[in-house]
Amino acid sequence: MAESTLSENPIQALLTVLGVAVVCALLVSVSAVKLRPHYVANLEAHRLAQLESILSALSGTVHEVAAENIESRLVELTSGRYSDKFDPATFDARKAATDPGGSTPIPPDHDIAGIQRREKHATVFLVRDADGGVALIILPVRGSGYQSSLYGFLALAGDTSTVVALKFYEQGDTPGMGARIQDPSWEALWPGKRVYDDAGALRIGVARGRLTPGSMDAEHMVDGISGATRTSQGVHDLLRFWLGDFGFGPFLERVRRGEG
Repeated sequence: MAESTLSENPIQALLTVLGVAVVCALLVSVSAVKLRPHYVANLEAHRLAQLESILSALSGTVHEVAAENIESRLVELTSGRYSDKFDPATFDARKAATDPGGSTPIPPDHDIAGIQRREKHATVFLVRDADGGVALIILPVRGSGYQSSLYGFLALAGDTSTVVALKFYEQGDTPGMGARIQDPSWEALWPGKRVYDDAGALRIGVARGRLTPGSMDAEHMVDGISGATRTSQGVHDLLRFWLGDFGFGPFLERVRRGEG
């Protein structure tokens, strides 16, 4: 026959397939190169949007810090070391916390925040001083309230022991009661509180009721919210969890040693 089909000529069929594959590979490579700047720009936009939301949540406290000056880092929580395993700009801690491969179960006697599983990694946000030291640390915190999960940011000074702000950006507790954790008057109680006592023991938290002005507890704790005992306890417990050994404790210890 003067003409043969591809099915009758396997060599020609193979060459055709290889040719198509090469052309497709070239097209993909060219597209990837051309689209790379847009991809990077989108990642950066996502990162800045995330940081802007943090600054908005901390408004009135660190408003002078621009999002561009906040450094986002991924931390491996067990060791407290920085990690490059994921991009901190796109890492989804909520998704990781529900993934058996990306999280770890919390022993019941350690699960004071009532979250059951803790992600293996977390994104922290840092502001550095002129010498490159850590001047501000912003930590994501979460835990169980009365009727909902509580999500917020805890900002600490570079000494890791002084509270700059505590802001909750998501909660669904009782309006007028537990929801007052987002009330500016209650938020204003937090700046200046000390996380640890002189012996290094974790003391930060929420009191059961009103504190005695000038008392030792008043250095570390804020008044509980009247009529919202369970929400107040939830905030107390989530702070103790995330600042403890199963949370950001190992990372904060590294910052204190100058490894931040």
